[in-house]
Amino acid sequence: MSARDRIFANIRGSLGRGPLPAPLVAELEAKIAAHAPNLIPERSRLAHDQQIELFVRMAQEAGATFSRLGSRAAVPRAVLEFLNANTVPPELRLSPDRELDRIPWSAQRELNVTRGRARRDDLTSVTPSFAAIAETGTLVFVSGAERPATLNFLPDNHIVVLDAHDVVGPYEDVLTKLRAAGSPDCFMPRTVNFVTGPSRTADIALTIVRGAHGPRRLHIILIETELRDAL
Repeated sequence: MSARDRIFANIRGSLGRGPLPAPLVAELEAKIAAHAPNLIPERSRLAHDQQIELFVRMAQEAGATFSRLGSRAAVPRAVLEFLNANTVPPELRLSPDRELDRIPWSAQRELNVTRGRARRDDLTSVTPSFAAIAETGTLVFVSGAERPATLNFLPDNHIVVLDAHDVVGPYEDVLTKLRAAGSPDCFMPRTVNFVTGPSRTADIALTIVRGAHGPRRLHIILIETELRDAL
């Protein structure tokens, strides 16, 4: 018996219940395999271009800022403009990700770019986003060797490069996207983080404090080239 089987056997024993009958097991397995979605909010049932506009509006309401670009080549300049506007040194810590390597960072010589997991003194990180959810203005990050989760939470400034075609309507579409990207045996990465806006809390005296559990600023660079190419 595996460790997993022992754990479930102990749970069943504590509930005073034995193994499930075979017909019920088959019914439950069929239900899981069907991946039937739950209720889908009407506001996310939109054409893709409208989903993008909904995502931008919802993310802005949560405190995120945006640069909307027509080309990856414009990303370094947009990053530098964001840093200058917020008086942040031009030091970037990037995910060691192939998507970010397609961006010509050397076009802006003022930027000092390094790659890897976030370090304690990093002020600004740049990462890609696996998906974005129009329903709530939420970004979805998956962890892995090329996408260290520390970059999403440790630096004060988080800059996210998002392709327009990765914007989906409801949360359920993210699970479909994860299944398509993963292997049949295990489609889930080790960690999936859902982030809506920069970090803030009002736990103490109902006073809004930014940066308590993550970045003080969340800036999204939306690349719309891929969307236009697909139309």
